[in-house]
Amino acid sequence: MSASVKIGDLVINSENIFHLLAEKQMIAPLAREIIIDRAIASIPCSEEEIKVAEQQFFWQMQMNPQDTEKLNIWLERNYLTREQLQQRILRPIRLEKYKEQTWGEQLESYYLKRKNQLDKVLYSLIRTKNPGEAQELYFRLCEGESDFAQLAKQYSQGTEAQTGGLVGPVELNVPHPDIAQKLLTAQPGQVLPPTRIGEWIVILRLEKYISTQLDQNLRRRLLDELFGQWINEQIRDTVKVDLELVA
Repeated sequence: MSASVKIGDLVINSENIFHLLAEKQMIAPLAREIIIDRAIASIPCSEEEIKVAEQQFFWQMQMNPQDTEKLNIWLERNYLTREQLQQRILRPIRLEKYKEQTWGEQLESYYLKRKNQLDKVLYSLIRTKNPGEAQELYFRLCEGESDFAQLAKQYSQGTEAQTGGLVGPVELNVPHPDIAQKLLTAQPGQVLPPTRIGEWIVILRLEKYISTQLDQNLRRRLLDELFGQWINEQIRDTVKVDLELVA
């Protein structure tokens, strides 16, 4: 006798589950969960880690772990056994350990590879669609006749006009690539000549270049990036569908 799940008048069984998973776009998320579970299965947790993780879970759920009756009701409603619950509680710890064990040693080189995109810039921008106007504004700025912020408020045609042309601080991967490249080679306070970026003529001034540091927050972010790349590759390479069996 095959297992099934009934939701209202819909019975989910072996005959229709694939089509439902595909229709609801749940094949990739399910594959992700399975791949992670297999990857972290052998990652150990200390008694202290288990204790702290369980305390945090029950505190967040506002549940007393000693209240067996309420706990059993919760488990039944979530279709979990006590053992499965503990696996779910420890999963985040095991996953973070797996990321560190797998990519921790290559993090420094990955950071250096990504650094130019992660560094931040604070810059001022004036943009217009009139080349002649842009050239005139540039000369006024170079000769010190006008203040950049005032000209941006008066002439810039983007939302930056509201901030006196000031943008950022933002990571260098946020602006248009041509803008980022010009800012990367500019000196603070330098007004760059008008240049065409798409439909706009822009005047730029680098205000401040902020070099990123590999602190704990950035380390975690980069580990998540490497993990994300890996899990996407795993899903792409391991999920195989035999359409003849599900037709």
